Amino acid sequence: MKTLVIGATGLAGLEACRRLIQSGAAVRALIRTTADAQKRAELERLGVEHFVFVSFRDHPAIRYPLTDAKREVEEALKKSGMAYTILQASYFMEVWLTPALGFDAANGKVRIYGDGSQPISWISYKDVARAAAAAVGEAAARNRVVEVGGPQALSPREVVRMFEAAGAGEIATETVPASALQAQMNAATDPLEKTFAGLMLQYTGGDSIDPAASSQLFPFRMTSVRDFIAAQLARV
Repeated sequence: MKTLVIGATGLAGLEACRRLIQSGAAVRALIRTTADAQKRAELERLGVEHFVFVSFRDHPAIRYPLTDAKREVEEALKKSGMAYTILQASYFMEVWLTPALGFDAANGKVRIYGDGSQPISWISYKDVARAAAAAVGEAAARNRVVEVGGPQALSPREVVRMFEAAGAGEIATETVPASALQAQMNAATDPLEKTFAGLMLQYTGGDSIDPAASSQLFPFRMTSVRDFIAAQLARV
């Protein structure tokens, strides 16, 4: 059996390729700059039996281009006739807890979206990729939507305190009110800008996931926020 990885240059896609190769699977990578209507037909010519899709949970009251696109793909998979596994992953530590989005704990400055009090099941993209690779051969994962989060749900402010306790020193925080993010999303005319504002607005409400279902399907030790913090501070 050959495994086709679509979006193989992304964070989770590249890691999934590595995991599959390590397991001895025959891997092919499909790299596209945009999605098109032929993708589904091309996959059915290739004889794909099981499609694993990395997605995320949404908030019914917060709609933006990326979440709409994810839901459309999920619905198409459910109706496709192929076996599917949809992994709805929480926020990636390697993106949201780094300077790329204003979380620069090592330099004592952190941006928080909303009041920072709502817990989020921060997860490593490497663990999402590992779960995606494992789902390929896991019969119990077929035709299921599985919510995947890290081992502990923590609020952004709790994460800040953990960085301080681990040796980062005192951290100054700035907040972006949810109302400002809502206004930014409403005013955006570019789909990418609207999506970024929507993701940040959704973050303000938290994203706590019960790990029970995913841990039964994928019984490996997931990276904790504490592990992530130690690795980040070791690089300073």
